[in-house]
Amino acid sequence: MSYTIAGLTSLYESLGDWVVYRNLVPADPRLPALADLRQRLHLPGTYAPRKAEPAYGHALAHLLRHARWLAMPRANVRRLVYVGDTWMNDGTAFRNLCAAGGWPGWAFVGRDALDQPPAVRVDSEGRLYEANRWAALAGFLGFLEEEGFPLDETTAMVIDVDKTFIGARGRNDRLIDEARLEAVHGTVATLLGSSFDTLAFHTAYDELKQAPYHPFTADNQDYLAYICLMLGAGLFELPDLVQAIRGGQMAHFHDFIAEVDRRRADLASTGLAPVHDDVWRNVQAGDATPFKAFRYNEYLSTARRFGDCPGATAEQALNQRIVITEEVRQAAATLGQCGAVVLGVSDKPDEASLPNASQAAAGMRPLHRLETLAIGQAG
Repeated sequence: MSYTIAGLTSLYESLGDWVVYRNLVPADPRLPALADLRQRLHLPGTYAPRKAEPAYGHALAHLLRHARWLAMPRANVRRLVYVGDTWMNDGTAFRNLCAAGGWPGWAFVGRDALDQPPAVRVDSEGRLYEANRWAALAGFLGFLEEEGFPLDETTAMVIDVDKTFIGARGRNDRLIDEARLEAVHGTVATLLGSSFDTLAFHTAYDELKQAPYHPFTADNQDYLAYICLMLGAGLFELPDLVQAIRGGQMAHFHDFIAEVDRRRADLASTGLAPVHDDVWRNVQAGDATPFKAFRYNEYLSTARRFGDCPGATAEQALNQRIVITEEVRQAAATLGQCGAVVLGVSDKPDEASLPNASQAAAGMRPLHRLETLAIGQAG
């Protein structure tokens, strides 16, 4: 299969500022932020629900209704179209959102699996349409019409951003992962200085990122980056940590960081006490993105992978730039032309998606406002 470059664009051209990152603070200030919805959703403190949690669906339902009212005060959302890349996470988010809104809906879950012949699987009971080609998205919209599922001003469309609208799974997602790894590597290397051991870092990272360790790391990249930092500083040895995890003595990341805090004398000799204190304070506050320095670096490493790629073929650009998925862009345009309200959602932390104050002062922009290439299947 071959790809073609459709041109230079941005998520902003498709969505405007109707984009919501992990903290559920819409980029468009006219839409209610999570803080405005806490009392209505009965959410405690600063806790921000994750994408697959029912509370996230309730928050999004409120956002969609408000967005519909802003654009068309006399229309109401009555049905949902959801586009994502994972059957489990996006499928769960879709079902929760339908339940929260009281809406019927259909979800498209896509990827490019070029080692397989093109295939579509329709789960009519679960209202899920799975395809192993992003190019099948146009067929999905045709399928909805055949099913008598209206696409009009009473329809809401929610599009997952990461590995769907940008860095499409199976096509361009590797660049998103590379940006994150570069940020972890760079953050740990800078903090450890001359004591940084590249081989030891990658050995620890590659081991602990695996699924069997997810109960310990919560599959949280902030936690994993912090753990690799403390291993690199010599506070723990990887074999001993692995044994403690497997033996149940170190069941969760909170056990690990609490143990680091108990070793303050050892920590002081590494010069990392201020970093630990910052992460420790954020963890105690319930912040799921506690390692801010790492996430600010992730924003930079991700932003560097956006942009034009002069003279490159589509295939070359896919290896060098995080690109917009042309099929998703076209689907968003189609729904927008039908009058639907279209919202982009990202589970990427705000700190890894938006410039901090100094970066913004230097002219840097949120990821959804950065231009990059749009690439789709040729033919």
